Amino acid sequence: MTLRLHLWVSGTVQGVMFRESLRREAERRGVAGWTRNLPDGRVEAVLEGLSPAVQAVEEWCRRGPPDAVVIRLDCREEAGEGAVGFRVIR
Repeated sequence: MTLRLHLWVSGTVQGVMFRESLRREAERRGVAGWTRNLPDGRVEAVLEGLSPAVQAVEEWCRRGPPDAVVIRLDCREEAGEGAVGFRVIR
């Protein structure tokens, strides 16, 4: 079953390689989507793929890379759009 999640990650998540690390984690698990920094200091991401893989990447986002400090993760399920590949929006 395909799952699409829209995430907002709060804490020390910018300037710690969060987006690039997320891209690598998503690609490793075959998850498509995108990620970007927000002006308020959060990271936003969309994950789409097989449900177990998307859930694993969501769980990774709750920790992030070694220098990140994730305080909060907000998540919303959305209708799938057939996303292909994963990109970091700069």
